[in-house]
Amino acid sequence: MILCHKGLFTLHTNHTTYQMKADAHGVLLHTYYGPRVEGCDLSYTIRYVDRGFSPVPEEAGEDRTFSLDVLPQEYSGCGTGDFRLPSLDLELPNGSRGADLRFKSFRVERGKYALEGLPAFRGEEDETLTVVLEDAAAGVEVELLYGVLEDYDLITRAVRVINRGTSAVKIRQAASLCLDFQRGNLDLITFDGKHVLERCPNRGPLLPGVRSADSVRGGSSHQHNPFVILCDHSAGEDHGLCFAACLLYSGNFQAAAERSQFETVRLTLGIHPWNFCWTLGPGEAFTTPEAALCCSGQGFTPLTHRLHRCFRERLLRDPWGERPVLINNWESTEFSFDAERLVAIAKSAAPMGVGLFVMDDGWFGARDSDRAGLGDWTVNRDKLPGGLEALVPRIKALGMDFGLWVEPEMVNEDSELYRAHPDWVLQAPGRMVRSRQQLVLDFTRRDVRDHIYGALKAVLSSAEISYVKWDVNRSLAAVWSAALPPERQGEVFHRYILGVYDMLERMRRDFPHLLIEGCSGGGGRFDAGMLYYTPQIWCSDNTDAIDRLRIQYGTSFCYPVCTMGAHVSAIPNAQTGRSVSMETRGVVAMHGTFGYEMDPSRITPEEREVIRRQIAFFKKHQALIHQGDYYRLSDPFQNGPYTAWEQVSPDKREALVFVVSGPAQGGPPLLNLRLKGLEPSFRYQVDGQGDYPGAALMEAGWPLPMPWGDFQSWQFYLSAL
Repeated sequence: MILCHKGLFTLHTNHTTYQMKADAHGVLLHTYYGPRVEGCDLSYTIRYVDRGFSPVPEEAGEDRTFSLDVLPQEYSGCGTGDFRLPSLDLELPNGSRGADLRFKSFRVERGKYALEGLPAFRGEEDETLTVVLEDAAAGVEVELLYGVLEDYDLITRAVRVINRGTSAVKIRQAASLCLDFQRGNLDLITFDGKHVLERCPNRGPLLPGVRSADSVRGGSSHQHNPFVILCDHSAGEDHGLCFAACLLYSGNFQAAAERSQFETVRLTLGIHPWNFCWTLGPGEAFTTPEAALCCSGQGFTPLTHRLHRCFRERLLRDPWGERPVLINNWESTEFSFDAERLVAIAKSAAPMGVGLFVMDDGWFGARDSDRAGLGDWTVNRDKLPGGLEALVPRIKALGMDFGLWVEPEMVNEDSELYRAHPDWVLQAPGRMVRSRQQLVLDFTRRDVRDHIYGALKAVLSSAEISYVKWDVNRSLAAVWSAALPPERQGEVFHRYILGVYDMLERMRRDFPHLLIEGCSGGGGRFDAGMLYYTPQIWCSDNTDAIDRLRIQYGTSFCYPVCTMGAHVSAIPNAQTGRSVSMETRGVVAMHGTFGYEMDPSRITPEEREVIRRQIAFFKKHQALIHQGDYYRLSDPFQNGPYTAWEQVSPDKREALVFVVSGPAQGGPPLLNLRLKGLEPSFRYQVDGQGDYPGAALMEAGWPLPMPWGDFQSWQFYLSAL
């Protein structure tokens, strides 16, 4: 619901309120965001005090109590006497820098806005508020877009900068989101890590100054995620005020939180300003990526539920819904395979219930190692005689769908494509930076995208292909495009991501039934922007079940279980050398899309039977696992005696509980696991036995078996009587 009255704008969702007000000088002040309140102009909470060294704008005259340096603003400029984090920074033709924004107009429209060429939440039945600000000296208008997804408690934001003048203006920074808090006692939670250990929660109180999580690697990165939480110091899973901010973007980003000298906090989120400069000609507009806000007054769990539900229903474009269990040939064969070897793997996997066979790297060009062939997207007919036209029907005859791996954004120097078009890579003159013997194709260029997409389209049209894993295995460095003049090189990083989105949108349009899984060395581009195009993403290259407990735990704060690519792999694990039972590897991988990466011919008959049971269990309960409300029952970073999580159906009549014990210890304690999310008045059976009140299972708990050995696992199914 959007209410507008005399410069006061109030956005209501089911449980939250967001409010702003244009003051007498045209400054758009942020008055409130938090649990729902009604019938009040909350600008009464803003105080005007004379603060030393805080400048006063011209229109305030001698009123030294009015300074942008201290007021909570809806979208901050710069060069105006506000020395905190800027949202917008413009460079004018005369060389001056700054942005001084004043309220001009507004409009309310039915249906949530969409963004051309950029991902965004959908909301045809929702509303959009557009607030227009103006920098008269610069001849620039700034449209602040607000989408109100009322039933999901989500507020979305994007910004459109329009040059209304007669000369070009350069945008040096344009954040998607600015959020001011009139308090400083907040914690910031970021989700950080590295390749093979992504999205680990990192929590700490905001201290004076700026703390940020960002990426300048060309992608959202393994190291930091474009999702953060601000919360009370005491906030936990089930109590405390918390705010989540998520950026729907897959490129360079910055999430920055500043605690000011006067104990206020400003959060900005958007494209990273490093090496960003966008030239905006007269009449042209620039649109920032979308950001989404969610608030909970009862801790992290409701925040997670609201985000998960909105992602599933308003962001993902999933052509399948129910996902097949897959097997991937990489760990079985790497580059050394032929058609007969692939069919043999499929034949051994099909009787266990596997429904999708994925052919990984090595099927194209002269691709016998990672040093050659990238960019040459034609089938290697020495390995696959007759091409996919011959192979795919053999896989389909086994009752399995067929998928394949691609890495369209990259090229090897040892390839026909690079030899023909060395100028098609992003490479600064005189500076060659390789990674994994790969260079990055210049996806800012339409001709490059057209060539690559044309080759991929021919492959995907040659046979009945159901799934594609879209990978990218390096960061961007020494970035420069031969297609852009020197003064526009600051646009390359953003134009590159727009090019990636263009390619993915074309693939979705031409192959609407194709399931696309994103990947970037695992979780290096696991973000909401990519999920708009690829409804699942390979969560991490680390398939070690015990490390995955932490990776998937951190990922779960924002991203739904159905988006997390998770597989059972062979032991000893390739990343850690650790050996964990097949049972435990399966329990952990069910916290995701579920599949297998191993050679079926090398497993024992007993393990084969375990896999049959796992797949049957997953198929039976997939809707509950992927669509249920998710509860974190423990924190694996605390090194407790177990890690546990739970999924509960929306009607609370079903639940699944998963538990993995820690390292073995002598004389282990006897533990009761307190469940969550059940209906207290319902009576439940556990694995078809007993009669237990929901209140008892949540307050007294459920007795866990005594572990024997390292990393044991259990799963319990609860059903209401």
